[in-house]
Amino acid sequence: MTDTSPAHPQGRQLAVLTLGALGIVYGDIGTSPLYALRECFHGPHGIAPTPDNILGVLSLIFWSLTLVVSIKYLVFVMRADNGGEGGILALLALVSRQADASRRSRAALIPLGLFGAALLYGDGMITPAISVLGAVEGLAIATHVFEPYVVVITVVILVGLFLIQSRGTAKVGAMFGPVMVVWFMTLAVMGVSWIVVNPSVMAAFNPVHAVSFFVRNGGHGFIVLGSVFLVVTGGEALYADMGHFGRKPIRLAWFALAFPALVLNYLGQGAMLLQSPELASSPFYRMAPAWALYPLVILATMAAVIASQALISGVFSMTHQAIQLGYCPRMGIEHTSASHKGQIYIPQINWALMVACVGLVIGFGSSSAIAAAYGIAVSSTMVITTMLAYLVARGSWGASRVMAGSLAGAFLVIESGFLAANFTKILQGGWFPLAVGVIIYVLLSTWKQGRALLAVRFRERLYPLDQFLADIAANPPHRVSGTAVFMTSNGDGTPPTLLHNLHHNKILHERIILLTIATTDSPVVAAADRLTVTPLQQGFFRVRACYGFTETPAVPAVLEQVLLAGQQMVAADITYFLGTETLLATDRPGLPLWRERLFVLMSRNALRATTFFGIPPERVVELGMQVEL
Repeated sequence: MTDTSPAHPQGRQLAVLTLGALGIVYGDIGTSPLYALRECFHGPHGIAPTPDNILGVLSLIFWSLTLVVSIKYLVFVMRADNGGEGGILALLALVSRQADASRRSRAALIPLGLFGAALLYGDGMITPAISVLGAVEGLAIATHVFEPYVVVITVVILVGLFLIQSRGTAKVGAMFGPVMVVWFMTLAVMGVSWIVVNPSVMAAFNPVHAVSFFVRNGGHGFIVLGSVFLVVTGGEALYADMGHFGRKPIRLAWFALAFPALVLNYLGQGAMLLQSPELASSPFYRMAPAWALYPLVILATMAAVIASQALISGVFSMTHQAIQLGYCPRMGIEHTSASHKGQIYIPQINWALMVACVGLVIGFGSSSAIAAAYGIAVSSTMVITTMLAYLVARGSWGASRVMAGSLAGAFLVIESGFLAANFTKILQGGWFPLAVGVIIYVLLSTWKQGRALLAVRFRERLYPLDQFLADIAANPPHRVSGTAVFMTSNGDGTPPTLLHNLHHNKILHERIILLTIATTDSPVVAAADRLTVTPLQQGFFRVRACYGFTETPAVPAVLEQVLLAGQQMVAADITYFLGTETLLATDRPGLPLWRERLFVLMSRNALRATTFFGIPPERVVELGMQVEL
């Protein structure tokens, strides 16, 4: 599937993509006002809402949004796209193919980048839970009647959200985009209504208040930084979702509406607290007049549902990239847009996220409790992204070591502070995203290393193709009409399935295609570079089809483009021979036994090759074999 949208959308298309970006990309960061300032003054590590502390926290919020989201992600990191694709795995692919990056740097940062990607899965579980739960809790402020049902209502909303994912990012974004326009405009109006009451809150723009906050509060002020971080948690998802909408719409949506509205709302909450500090237990909902509370809760709930979409679609994209880059077993991938390659749906991931989100809501019970678990995963990933972006700046952009190091160093100082502050939450729930990250990392790295080990085992038993061709030239087997396709990952040896077929059936087809599907470090491969056809002897042809890591191979479509001896192949004459390997974990040198057993289990549950590659099952012959790892 190719991307037919222009690299630089204009006019109506730009407006549509910008609206979709508001609905998908900025849902997470756009609903942070529901709980971020509350956690600074009322959470388990809350600080007293004195005028100086309020201005200090607001100053930290404004400069965090400016430096981390506006400058780091929107201006710099989004330049590090891999053919339009963003996210830490796309960044990892850029770094891994840089010839001028030092071997030591890549050896250290590639596993670190993979761990950062794994951490985002934990964030993808927490974001829907905290966003929707934080919004629904507004019902308890309006009336105590709903208080016993907050968790139940949240679970119902979350299940509904995951049920509509199969409709696709574009349709979901089209539904959510207008709602988010209303949401951000409401945030701005609410904020302005209180800023005019107490305009002295504008002093928070002065970074001196942020500095004096730490001087005045010491260690307690540092701990509060973990709650301030809640305002920027959508930054990494923003980068991961770049492939869905493109750089320009995402930037336009942020600077034209999302950023100003968020700043105005936080300032408005601060202005209200300067006048009534006792309202710190729920500053967002207390900003609204009594008559507007129910409509605001409904709107906030809708916005919170949308907030969850940013991480869900980001996790879909990241999983697709992981499959193509060889870090994840094959899964069913549904493309939900005919015009944009990045819009996909992965059922297995969708249902796993749903179960995890529902479990978190039931287990923690309140958004304040979940907030303690929130932030560690994202802050860790942000630090890793900065390190990888430094290598990209040096290798791809040609930036000097001083310039790239100074910029990366400035971001690392900020993000390391956030990371250290969030580590104080480990015992209160921060262990959860770390545990999820470790588990996902073990799975991803085990699959990568297991596939490499399996390739070694195949190479050990491969029969040289030149020798095989010489053998059948000397002793020609019976040839039957038609074309046989043998898929192989090795470009030199004879596919074991070919040897098995000849040994058991004593025949060969008149034309034999040895097909290799290769995934590159680029997101998309141009049609002109897709195929390489090499004629061999005895009616054999080697065909290599290259795909980008955002593309899903379709073998029949590939073969339609292949000309053998100037003739187009007829689909009805093609028979596909696939190997069905039974993997056995052993104590041979390779991986630890427990990892080999894990790899075997993952292999058994991977999507069948016929389904993943779109091969017609009625044209497939499967040949089994055992492989000892």
